[in-house]
Amino acid sequence: MSYPEPILASAGGAAEGVREALDKAAEAISQARGGFEQLMSGESMVAAVDPFVFQLTTFVMAVLVGYYVVWSVTAALHTPLMSITNAISSVIVVGAVVAVGADLPFSSEMFLARGFGFVALILAMVNIFGGFWVTNRMLAMYRKKG
Repeated sequence: MSYPEPILASAGGAAEGVREALDKAAEAISQARGGFEQLMSGESMVAAVDPFVFQLTTFVMAVLVGYYVVWSVTAALHTPLMSITNAISSVIVVGAVVAVGADLPFSSEMFLARGFGFVALILAMVNIFGGFWVTNRMLAMYRKKG
């Protein structure tokens, strides 16, 4: 039986496509086998993540978790939440003091780090003192008068 030339050409093209797919599959299996052997030998397979991306991801997750935690708190739990927020701000103060006192070489990055550290220090201190002031006022509402 004789087949027309276009059918033979398309069948040959399909065979080439299958051959290329098999070659890619064999290469993927080879890479997977190499990765498995590397994993079993105890070598590190961790890819480097850009620190900015890692820090940005952490910041965004903290904002989202904080938003949902704060908005789901009932009024009765507001005072304990304020106390926890003050404790978190004290950790920010420690980080800000470290940033302000960083021993960096004289450069624009030094001024930037110290400037942001100073701003963070001021804002965290305002948050701590304001939080304690609001907490004391709220607790005063529950005290017996007289």
